[in-house]
Amino acid sequence: MKILVVGSGGREHALCWSIAASPLCDKLYCAPGNAGIAEEAECVPIPADDIRGLVAFAVGNAIDFVVVGPEAPLVAGLADRLEAEGIRTFGPSADAAILEGSKAFMKDLCFRYGIPTAAYGRFTNVGAAKEFVRQRGAPIVIKADGLAAGKGVVIARTVEEADAAIDAMLAEHRFGAASDEIVVEEFLAGEEASFFALVDGETALPLASAQDHKAVGDGDTGPNTGGMGAYSPAPVMTDEMTERVMREIVEPTVRAMKEEGRPFRGVLFAGLMITAEGPRLLEFNVRFGDPECQVLCLRLMSDLLPALVAARDGELAHFQLRWRPEAAVTVVLASKGYPGDYVKGTEIRGLDQARALDGVTIFHAGTARAEDGRLLATGGRVLNVCATGATIAEARQRAYEAVDRIDWPEGFCRRDIAWRAVKSGR
Repeated sequence: MKILVVGSGGREHALCWSIAASPLCDKLYCAPGNAGIAEEAECVPIPADDIRGLVAFAVGNAIDFVVVGPEAPLVAGLADRLEAEGIRTFGPSADAAILEGSKAFMKDLCFRYGIPTAAYGRFTNVGAAKEFVRQRGAPIVIKADGLAAGKGVVIARTVEEADAAIDAMLAEHRFGAASDEIVVEEFLAGEEASFFALVDGETALPLASAQDHKAVGDGDTGPNTGGMGAYSPAPVMTDEMTERVMREIVEPTVRAMKEEGRPFRGVLFAGLMITAEGPRLLEFNVRFGDPECQVLCLRLMSDLLPALVAARDGELAHFQLRWRPEAAVTVVLASKGYPGDYVKGTEIRGLDQARALDGVTIFHAGTARAEDGRLLATGGRVLNVCATGATIAEARQRAYEAVDRIDWPEGFCRRDIAWRAVKSGR
């Protein structure tokens, strides 16, 4: 098969790394890719949001299968356009991608079908939103309705913080059209987990669990980011909890979307809070998480490509995946200043020394090669330093040892990835 992966981040590097190893893959392209992906695939300079350009490339190069990494092109209808041209695509239609494209839609769906989630209100009016906050009290959560690159969520510890977030989103339009409407919801206490399932419209096949670290600073402090690290498996996701999540959240959602005339095909990513009462849905994403995808790919023993094809073709009912027992950890190296303003074009050295360590794999996110071959940082999240080990603690130790071999003064990372699991001796 001739495969095209769409995207340029660490998630897409991990997907290319996995797909390139499949005996079914004869030729692999990535649009637009990055410096690391270029070692696995032929990169083509088409942005992930250039729907017309991507479709033209896929048609012109007789692509057999497209794997869409980021959410924005899915919400914009890339899968629909490719399928209309007869090109099989892994990723939901625009009608189904609304699960991530609109948090208000997702919350209303949960309400209609009895899927456990936090109590909420939808608002376009500043005063009404602030009155709801005063009725509920703090802490409380303020979310932009639309896509905001993982940064459109504020956990307000006080009413004043909530008011400021409401003003920033509704009055100041910090996230543009994405915050024309906001969702204000109950704060849930517990432990977060990321849960993934491949879905073919009717059947859902659970993948391994993971836990992400959204906040920029150690101890889960500072603003939310696209993700500063992850690990798998997440100890909080026991076999019993996995069964509950499938029974109470994932399978009812798959049935609901079919009933709504929006059958979901692709990967369904449930952001969960495991509370004292059980699992509660925080949000749905319609693509692999980044950086969770990286640790999942490292632990997957089976060939990923046939699983993605089976999800698209409606053939998951009798499909199984095998997972390695080892744990995996990824630490994100980001440009100083992220998620705010940061400098681009700084040089990164020492990757060969870091990769030489046993069990270490490095996936690229915001990188490019200079004409003279130097590796340059071009984004906020730049590298995913990953490692496997017999335990989460061992994998984490290897990952940080690799981080310390990388020479990049303009970068930083969190130093406490996987702290919950390590603290509990897992």
